[in-house]
Amino acid sequence: MRRPIVGLALGSGGARGFAHIGVIKSLREAGIPIDMIAGSSMGALVGAMVGMGHNNENLIKMATLFKRKYYMDYTVPKMGFVSGKKIKELIRLLTQNKRIEDTIIPLSIVATDLIKGEKIVFRNGPIAEAVRASISIPGIFVPEKIDGRLLVDGGVIERVPAAVVREMGADIVVAVDISHFKAQPEMTSILDVIVQSIDIMQREIVRYHEISADIMVRPMVEQFSSTAFKNVNEIISIGEEAGKSKIESIKHKIETWKENNHERYTESPEDRMGQ
Repeated sequence: MRRPIVGLALGSGGARGFAHIGVIKSLREAGIPIDMIAGSSMGALVGAMVGMGHNNENLIKMATLFKRKYYMDYTVPKMGFVSGKKIKELIRLLTQNKRIEDTIIPLSIVATDLIKGEKIVFRNGPIAEAVRASISIPGIFVPEKIDGRLLVDGGVIERVPAAVVREMGADIVVAVDISHFKAQPEMTSILDVIVQSIDIMQREIVRYHEISADIMVRPMVEQFSSTAFKNVNEIISIGEEAGKSKIESIKHKIETWKENNHERYTESPEDRMGQ
């Protein structure tokens, strides 16, 4: 009898997305398998690193690299203030210029087609291009152009891509939502204005379209700016504690699935994903 295929859906949220690393650390240490990943925006970046097989220590080191001076290559505003070339090169370096189909753990990356208003799911192609598209906050980053499409942040259309990882074949979906709305934040820049506006929009969307996950992890990181890229270790720690609080629920869900499907499936998750 095989165990269920466990999929991880990592949501958008800018710098708060470092909480994903803490959640992943807690899952790994508890022996919870991560068989496939889908990510939007910052979730796509962290998901790509996990898909590449990086251990917890490397993920934490990666988080410390993301400071504004390393990726904010400003340009003359036309479709965005930041060209995004520097961050694409950083992602290419971190992912060793690999393609999505070459990851150790199956990976999907979500972006938004700005012209057609459609969800775009990357399951192949260069990781750096797909992640660069997925993190393109509208109005801040110049949209990424791939195959004639003008692409922006995946979080615009799907904040937490639980449905995507379900479509990949996951039996159990663990979703991580870190894009919380904070009322009366401190506004100091146009970046804050744009990101807060997107947070409000996403909050309203989720009110009417609940995220379809079996287990939802919501690290309480709303007190941190999604644009500052500070307090990295604290954000990771909060993610780890939030992940730990759900371990027993995840294990119970896995055991319940086995009990309900013991006659239906006999092959391993690896065999099934290879079909």
